[in-house]
Amino acid sequence: MNLGEHLISVVDEGLGNSAYLLDLGDGRALAVDPPRDLRALRRAAERRGVAIAYAADTHLHADFLSGAVQLAASDGAKILASAEGGRQFDHQGLHDGDELDLGGLTLQAWATPGHTDEHLSFLVLDGRTPMGVFSGGSLIVGSAARTDLLGEGRTIELAHAQYHSLRRLAALPDATALWPTHGAGSFCSAPPGSARTSTIGAEKAGNKLLAASDADTFTRMLTGLGSYPDYFAWLADANRIGPAVITSEPALASLTIDQVQAHLATGAVIVDVRPIRDVAQGHLPGAVSIALRSQFATWLGWTIKPDTPIVIVRNPGQDPADILWPAYNIGYTRFAGELTGGIDAWTVAGQPLVTTPLVAPDAARGQVLDMRQDSEYAEGHLPNAVHIELGDLADQASAVSGEPTVVMCEHGERAMTGATLLQRNGNLHVSVLDGGARDWAEATGKTLEHGA
Repeated sequence: MNLGEHLISVVDEGLGNSAYLLDLGDGRALAVDPPRDLRALRRAAERRGVAIAYAADTHLHADFLSGAVQLAASDGAKILASAEGGRQFDHQGLHDGDELDLGGLTLQAWATPGHTDEHLSFLVLDGRTPMGVFSGGSLIVGSAARTDLLGEGRTIELAHAQYHSLRRLAALPDATALWPTHGAGSFCSAPPGSARTSTIGAEKAGNKLLAASDADTFTRMLTGLGSYPDYFAWLADANRIGPAVITSEPALASLTIDQVQAHLATGAVIVDVRPIRDVAQGHLPGAVSIALRSQFATWLGWTIKPDTPIVIVRNPGQDPADILWPAYNIGYTRFAGELTGGIDAWTVAGQPLVTTPLVAPDAARGQVLDMRQDSEYAEGHLPNAVHIELGDLADQASAVSGEPTVVMCEHGERAMTGATLLQRNGNLHVSVLDGGARDWAEATGKTLEHGA
């Protein structure tokens, strides 16, 4: 069987992950690492005319909630996962070497710990010939998934385990297809490039980690992966318990201005998902700007506490489903509703707005606050810029000087989130750089500084 004609990858660009749908050729399909947001996977299954009979999870994901429990409840799929994961719901627990007959193909479980303790890779065999391997968070394109998610005290131990797991996978035939879950954009890994699948042979030729001579060398090479969102700390346990089954399409309740203000009085937060140029012209006092784009869920989960009720402000053309499903993917379901009529209703009622000027790159004056990740900042930043990663700003906003501040990132979305967090903290003398560090250098003819 030519698996390339039977395999569909479904990529979440925002979280940097791939789920897979393998058409088994008899009207059934295997889903691997399905997310809670099953819309794209279901569309793929409908196009192929297949029913999802199996849902396999390679590991207890820390970056998204699994859709396996949902597929079991709504589609009757059998859940396949490690027997060592301690999952608290019905599933077929697999150990190293266990096999499952898929009807012409065989799925073989391989223990590949490192990213997590109970990590499994799933080898697809045609007869006894390896055709491909779903490698989850072990071997990925150009790298390996991070090993520090279970705490600093276990990082070296897990890195050593990851080294041995990668060597085991690298022993597969060169032609074996490699289908990882994590890829570019995932905070579980940080490989360069846009390729999301590969082959064992290509990785042996180009993945520097596979050239490591020993586990200690490998561990030294697998460093500098940077920070990761706060929700990583609890999603693995949520996946162990099993996400609640969703019985109806998520929706945003309509809220009047009085209802919005009542929610705010009891601790709700307004999340404004409009484009940054709209937010700059005026937003509700105290609102946090998180532009609706592929990375929406990441920054929602990194800046808003999970138990906080959320009120949405959106433009009419922004689909509530594209707000809610990504949020549900990371366990954020406490939506109080949305402001009926949006920003127009607020202004017609004579309610106050807060503006946030956009500043041209050559007009930046005063204190500059750079919101980018450490690695981005080190690659080139404005001289004397203050550096706080956006994910840390909510806890450090009070430490930022109250002097006029230009907030910046690469394109403006993270900067606007940072600016609204500062405004929420009482600093109203903030603006946002309309561009990034390279734009500033080109506009001013000045040189960026490098390093931390």
